[in-house]
Amino acid sequence: MDILLAVELVRLAWSGQIGYAALVTGDSDFVPAIEAAKDAGVITKLYYSRQSVHDELLSAVDERFEMDLAFINKVKREG
Repeated sequence: MDILLAVELVRLAWSGQIGYAALVTGDSDFVPAIEAAKDAGVITKLYYSRQSVHDELLSAVDERFEMDLAFINKVKREG
């Protein structure tokens, strides 16, 4: 599944169909796809758990949002 999602990210980015991509993962396998999407001008956002995120992934994305208790409570209030 990771490969399919990565391919779709790159395909959508390079065809100009997206300007932003939000990923919920901690897996560094997505780094090459993120870098390719960024090369196509896509802004990448990562939603992650501190317990399961790779440092390389944190460095690869444009924006980072930790899904901690405060984040979850904010989403509940706004949802």
